[in-house]
Amino acid sequence: MSPHADRPSSAAPALWGYAAVRAVGLAVLAVAAAVAGEDALHRLKGRWDSVWYARIADHGYGHEVTLPGGGVHSDLAFFPLLPALERGLAQVLRIEAASAGLVVAWAASLAAAWGVYAVGAHVAGRRAGVVLAVLWGVYPTAFVQSMAYTESLFTALAAWSLYAVLRERWVWAGVLCVGAGLTRPSAAALIAALGVTAVMTVVRERRLTARMAVGVLLAPLGWLGYVVFVAVRRGSATAYFEVQAAWGNSIDGGVALARFVWTHLTGPVPLAGVGLCAALALVGWVAWLCVRQRQPLPVLVYALAVVVVSLVGAAYFGSRPRLMMPAFPLLLPAAVALARLRNGTLVAVLAGLALASGAYGAFTLLGPGPP
Repeated sequence: MSPHADRPSSAAPALWGYAAVRAVGLAVLAVAAAVAGEDALHRLKGRWDSVWYARIADHGYGHEVTLPGGGVHSDLAFFPLLPALERGLAQVLRIEAASAGLVVAWAASLAAAWGVYAVGAHVAGRRAGVVLAVLWGVYPTAFVQSMAYTESLFTALAAWSLYAVLRERWVWAGVLCVGAGLTRPSAAALIAALGVTAVMTVVRERRLTARMAVGVLLAPLGWLGYVVFVAVRRGSATAYFEVQAAWGNSIDGGVALARFVWTHLTGPVPLAGVGLCAALALVGWVAWLCVRQRQPLPVLVYALAVVVVSLVGAAYFGSRPRLMMPAFPLLLPAAVALARLRNGTLVAVLAGLALASGAYGAFTLLGPGPP
C-alpha cells in the first residue's frame, strides 16, 4: 500500500508512462492516417459520438435523427457533463466545441491515469500502480481515451471516487460519483460500489457515520437528476429508457449478446463464434482473478458491475470492449504480475502492447464503423 498515492510526485512515473504509451498510439494513428490520406485529428474529434456531444455543446438538447426504418435517435441519450465542459472551454479559449472536447478528453485521460495509479498503488503498491496506469493506456480500445468521448472523463471521476472510499473520504466519493452520474449511464456501477461498501461497513463494524451517509445519499443524484430531466422534458417517467432503447441500448439481460454469439457459432464461419466465446471466457477468468486477488470491496464491486452493465445491454457486440474499458481494476492482476519483471523486460512488454494497441486503434478509427 502506498500512503501518498494521491501526490503528484508519487504519480509522476505513472503519468509519464501513460503519456508515453498514448503518444505511441497517436503516432501510429498519424502514420496510418497519412498513408491513407486521412486527417488523424478529425478522426479523433469529429466522428461518431463526438459529433453528438459537440452539437449539444453548441446548440443544447433537442436534435433528433430519423432513421430509414422509421426509428429516431435523440441526443437525449447523451449525458450532459462532457458537452457542458466542451461549451465552457470553447467559450474561454474561443475554439470550436469539437476541439474543446478533445482538450477535455486529453486532460481527463491524465486525471484518469493518475486516479487509476492511486487506486492500484493503494491496493498493491506503487510499482503495481504505475504498471496499472500504463496498462490502462494500452487497453485494446485505448484510442477512445484520446477521442472527444466520455470514457476518460468517466474513468477519472470513478477512479478518484473509489480512491476516496478507500481512504474513507465519503463525501468526496459521493461528490465525484455525482459527476460520474452526469457523464455516463455506467455510473450505476459506481453507485452500487459505494452503496454495497457502506452497507457492508455498517453490518461488519456496526457504525454509520454522518459522512458515510452523506456520501451514499449524494452518489446517485447525478444519474437520477439526468433521468428526471429527460422525463420532464419528454413528459414521461420512462422517457430516458425509451430514448436509450431507440438507440438499441435497452437492458435485455444478455439476450442480444447470446443471440449474436449463437449466430456466429452456427454461421458460415463457426470459428468466429468460438473466438467470441473465448473472449467472454477471458473476461470471466479475469473477473475471477480479481476475486481471488481479494481486491477491496468497492473496487471489486465497481469492476464487476461495469462488466455486467456492459454485457446485459442490447448494444452491438463491437461496442462492449469500449464499454468495459472503465473497469480498470480488471487489469490489476496483470499489473501485479508484470510488476515483478525487471525494468528492461517490463518496458519491452509495455512497448509491444502500446504498438499493438495503436495499430488496432488506427485500424478502427480509419474504418467505417464506430468503436
